[in-house]
Amino acid sequence: MMRKLVAVAVACAMVTGCATWSASEIKSAPEGDAPRHVETQARDILITENDITDRKYAALGDISVTVNKTTIFHSDPTREMVSEKLKEEAAKLGADAVILVRYGTVGISMLSWGSLDGKGRAVKFVR
Repeated sequence: MMRKLVAVAVACAMVTGCATWSASEIKSAPEGDAPRHVETQARDILITENDITDRKYAALGDISVTVNKTTIFHSDPTREMVSEKLKEEAAKLGADAVILVRYGTVGISMLSWGSLDGKGRAVKFVR
């Protein structure tokens, strides 16, 4: 009986342990095209689905992220969650903005009960 209780407790802990997990990929711009980067704060990064036409910028690289939920009991990933992950990855590159952002649709896969993809281009404003 005690073994069954321990097994149930371990199973419950595993199910409720993490609500989401994510993956990311960065395809950097060719050397010489992008300025050297200093990591920025994610909260300061602009996210837009459009291009920025009123300021000059240099492309740092294309970013792809995926936010997943680990169990059927957690809520589906949102665009806001994907935007936050895009900001985190862009900050590592020293970006000021992520432009041309595209979101996928929530889907179920073999590794996740729900996932949402996002892609965009990290850019650094130039003077």
